[in-house]
Amino acid sequence: MKYVIMFTTTPELEATVSPEHAEEAYRRTYDWFGTHREVMTESGAQLQPVTTATSVTHGAHGPVVADGPFSEAKEVSGGFQVIDVPDLDAAIEIVKTWPLLELPGVTVEIRPIVVY
Repeated sequence: MKYVIMFTTTPELEATVSPEHAEEAYRRTYDWFGTHREVMTESGAQLQPVTTATSVTHGAHGPVVADGPFSEAKEVSGGFQVIDVPDLDAAIEIVKTWPLLELPGVTVEIRPIVVY
């Protein structure tokens, strides 16, 4: 079954981590992708910072374009990856090893892909 795993952070909390600790954790993410490459599909990407976002939403007179993310959540999406694993339990086991989970404000959301 295919799942999208979305990597989110809370910038205010991420800013509290020492640069050395953050660098070491980010370095381990490269190994993580290598370890799990057999379940990764070609889909996935790291996103540019949230400051580069543009949102289009519905307004009273049609679509409204705004700088920045539309979401009012404190978390921002930093990237995503599609994985192909037997079930949700397998996806959870992989995500539990995401090195950046040790940093404050980091979450990985797992969502199944709709297949027609």
